[in-house]
Amino acid sequence: MMRRIPLLPTLVVLVAAAIMLRLGLWQLERLHQKEAMIAGYRAAQADRTLRPWPRGGAAPASYSRVALDCPAASATRAEAGRSGVGVAGWAHVASCPTPGGAPLRLVLGWSLRSEPVAWPGGPVRGTYVAREGGAVLFADPPLAGLQPSARPDPRDLPNNHLAYAVQWFAFAAVALVIYAIALRKRLRG
Repeated sequence: MMRRIPLLPTLVVLVAAAIMLRLGLWQLERLHQKEAMIAGYRAAQADRTLRPWPRGGAAPASYSRVALDCPAASATRAEAGRSGVGVAGWAHVASCPTPGGAPLRLVLGWSLRSEPVAWPGGPVRGTYVAREGGAVLFADPPLAGLQPSARPDPRDLPNNHLAYAVQWFAFAAVALVIYAIALRKRLRG
């Protein structure tokens, strides 16, 4: 008696393997996007010239050095975090209105104490970083009495997309091999 290949389980396994393969390909696309982003950050950070904040809505390139006049800063607050060397402490943050743009988070410096610092506003220079949660300007030098905060570094950007792609491809291969073994046993009886 000839046995038939079961249609529904075969379709389920093939669809699942196709989804896993597509996820692996998507991770490879993200890998290339992230490498281009890191290269752009490194180029912007290598240029140490201080640029004035652009008048209008256009924000500077991420990781570029900018100078900004912040006449009306919000009250400073302390946010728990870690410094550039990994020591736990407090980042002192203010909100600054930018010309033609949304408020900018301004990291004035880092300390071991959570007491707010008094900063009436004024000129500030530092490294501008665009993030999903909003843009941040890391002040350099920090406000008097504060230490330099964790200045962002492109090497800190996680870029594990190749490993994720390999995992998705391996999952697809394992699913197909296990199904092929089970199907072979079923067809042989």
